[in-house]
Parts: sequence; structure tokens; C-alpha cells
Amino acid sequence: MYDEPAPEDRGSYVALQHLQSVLTVDEKLEAWAIQRRVFALSHRRVALGATSGRFLALTRALFGGFDLTDVRWQDLKEVHLRVGILGASLTLTAFSGSDLASASGPTRTLLYEGLRKEQAQALYRICQAHDQAWREKRRVRDLEELRARSGAVQLGGAGLAAASANPADGDAANRLRSAKSMLDAGLITDAEYEALKAKIISNV
Repeated sequence: MYDEPAPEDRGSYVALQHLQSVLTVDEKLEAWAIQRRVFALSHRRVALGATSGRFLALTRALFGGFDLTDVRWQDLKEVHLRVGILGASLTLTAFSGSDLASASGPTRTLLYEGLRKEQAQALYRICQAHDQAWREKRRVRDLEELRARSGAVQLGGAGLAAASANPADGDAANRLRSAKSMLDAGLITDAEYEALKAKIISNV
């Protein structure tokens, strides 16, 4: 659970209220951070939040209201944390697609500087956990798509199995190229690639 701001920190209190106001039903704010005042001399401070379903970045307007940027966890590609003497910065790279993103889709990069260190580290831990979970889900989906294009070669949880060769599914050369694409994309290990190659060749 995140820590409430001190009552005298009016800016943080208002920012936290704004973050809570955009939560959906059953969505919970798990961590939050606000930009240090020294980093926001020419604009209102940015408030960040990590919820059970997404990452939020809220910029308060000079004359009331706010602008909201959000990133669904399934769209998060990677996250980086940099901690310095005066503060921390958080960089998120997110896929731009509207569906479950592929590992090769277009991306956007979001940079937030001047964050309080402890708050930034809490956000980073949550982002990293979701990044790893969705990275594995994308890996499995991309494997299934490549498997379908490579002649019905299936990858099991503990090993590899290959369906019998079917001329309608493409020739062995195409299946070998697809297996090599999986290896190059980091979707399978060298050992899995060698096993796939052996299965494909054995069916020629």
C-alpha cells in the first residue's frame, strides 16, 4: 500500500486525489510518485501512479484540470530506473498497438525525471513485475503464431514435439527458416532450435 502525503504538502495531496479520481471500478493504486519541485520550475509537477491494471502519468494544468497519460501493463515493453544524487528518473517504453502487442510492434518512450527516490523505486518494482509477466505472455503468443506458420511444430512446456509433415503446411525449408526466426527473435533457446531443426529434418 502506498504512503499518504503529509497534510502540509498540498501539491502532493491534490495530485494523489487526481490519481484516485481516474481509477476504474476495482482498480487499486499500488504506488505513486511526484516530481520534486526543483525539477518543475517551468510547469506543474507530474504525478505518477502504478495501479492493478496500468501505469498513470498525470500533469496538472496551470489553470485547473489535468492531462492524463496511461499505459496498460500489457503494452509495457521495458522500464528503466536511474537514481542520482538529486532524484530519480523513470523511463518506460510501451507498445503503441491497441491489442495484445507483439514483441515487434511500434513503440513510444516516456521519460519522467526528478522523482523522489523511494517513490520511483516502488514504481519501478511494480512496472518490472508486470513487464516480466506480459513479456512471457507475448513470447507464448508469438511462438504460437510462428508455430502455425512453420508447419504445425508445437512447443511443449517441458520439451518439444513436432506434428507429422503436411505438404499443405509448407516445405521443410520454410519450416527451418521459421525456426531460425524464432531463435533470432529470442523466442526459443539454442537447444530448442536444434531440437526443432532435428524434428523438421527427420520428417523430410
